[in-house]
Formats: sequence, structure tokens, C-alpha cells
Amino acid sequence: MEKDKKTNAMRMLERAKIAYQTHHYECGDGNIDGVSVAQKLGQAVETVFKTLVTKGAGGDYYVFVIPVHKELDRKAAAKSVGEKTIELIRVDEINKVTGYIRGGCSPVGMKKQYRTVMDVSCQGLSQMVVSGGKIGIQVELTPADLIAVTHATTAAITAE
Repeated sequence: MEKDKKTNAMRMLERAKIAYQTHHYECGDGNIDGVSVAQKLGQAVETVFKTLVTKGAGGDYYVFVIPVHKELDRKAAAKSVGEKTIELIRVDEINKVTGYIRGGCSPVGMKKQYRTVMDVSCQGLSQMVVSGGKIGIQVELTPADLIAVTHATTAAITAE
């Protein structure tokens, strides 16, 4: 991949000497939701994760990384970061807060290092897939490497 084609997330992974594999998918059809992306990549939905950015009652931002076919349990997520409540940020706030756009928000390489929590289900995987920082690009890496580079913790944060 040419240097100018690399995303900030990829540059940060390389700087941290973390091995990853890049996956590209067609996004011209507008189907960029996580389940559609998993299908386009031929990946099981349990291995493809989406990045959700929230704001706590205290005003701090938090990042949650969960399987694409699951929903965030906001009560469990809030508890995992010591907040009373959290709310997903508005779509028009994503770029300002993270530097990414909706559909291309990676847990790696945001404008600031926000407290990050990954769903505990990632621990049973050998590899996981997250946004590469741009619509149409995903990166595959080990959960341990993603946890290390994002300084994440894990918790049960999805709704049953």
C-alpha cells in the first residue's frame, strides 16, 4: 500500500510495531453498516467490531468497541467507566471529537486517547477486525494488540 494511502490508524499501528492485515470493501452501494461490512469481507460477525463514541454524564468521552451485530448495553458500559450514564455522541460530533467520520471511526488514532473499553467477547478470538480509519478499509489484528495500542480494558458491555 502506498504511503499516502495509509490512514492515521495504520500509521499508529506501524509506529507501535503491531502487525495487521488490511481489508478493503466496496462502499459505493452505501451499505457501510457493520453487518454489511462483515458480509462483504466474508468474515463472521463475531469477529468484526464497531467503534462507538459516547459522552458520560460528567462530560468525558469514552470509546466502546463491540461486535457489529450487537448493541451497546449503555448501563453496563457506563458502569465499566465509572459513570452514572452515557449517551452516544451525535453523528455531527464524530469528526470534531475523533478526527474520523461515521462509518470510518477506528479505535486507533483518534485526535485524543480516550478511555476505551472492548467487549469481553474479543478475548476468545485469535483475530478481530475494526475500522482502518476510512470507509472502505478495515484492519485485522489480535485482540491483545488492539488492547495494547488503545490502552483498553475489557468488560461485558453488549445487550443480550
